[in-house]
Amino acid sequence: MRNALINRKTAETDINLSLELDGTGKSSIDTGCGFMDHMLTLFASHGRFDLNVSCKGDTYVDYHHSVEDIGIALGMAFKEALGDKKGIHRYGDTVLPMDESLILTAVDFSGRSFLGYDMEPLTEKVGDFDTELAEEFWMGFVRQAECAVHIRKLSGKNTHHILEGSFKSMGRSLRMAVAIDPEFKDEIPSTKGVL
Repeated sequence: MRNALINRKTAETDINLSLELDGTGKSSIDTGCGFMDHMLTLFASHGRFDLNVSCKGDTYVDYHHSVEDIGIALGMAFKEALGDKKGIHRYGDTVLPMDESLILTAVDFSGRSFLGYDMEPLTEKVGDFDTELAEEFWMGFVRQAECAVHIRKLSGKNTHHILEGSFKSMGRSLRMAVAIDPEFKDEIPSTKGVL
């Protein structure tokens, strides 16, 4: 089974997260931030990942610590669930339309962390969620998952649709990258022999 259970507690957040890579898209999300709950539900559904997240954070300050730390915990879970990465496709990419918006996402589980995030311009908030926190979430993710991620808005002006589209698209790109390639199921997808 390719799964992980992460318990991460700091002075700012207390997170319990479980991930099943080969799931059906079931999720139970309670981050203390309604918009983040919605984004992670979309991510799990489109990635077909079984994902449970519970976060108790200092949301009386703002959502920054919770959002960033959930990204960190999710990245830790992907790294643990993938193990030595034997047999995975390694790469995944999606171009996803969301009404008037068009989003491109791509991922490489290379063992090297990089985030290319080109989503400007976005409005400052969706509800009470600071939209700049989406980049913080993905930065926390890539640092722990040790992967290169690119997220780019190709078109669109509706910030809600753009962010929804980016989480849906990343779910699909990650699903593609972590899927087992039957032709190479016993091989590490690198000429170096390690990722």
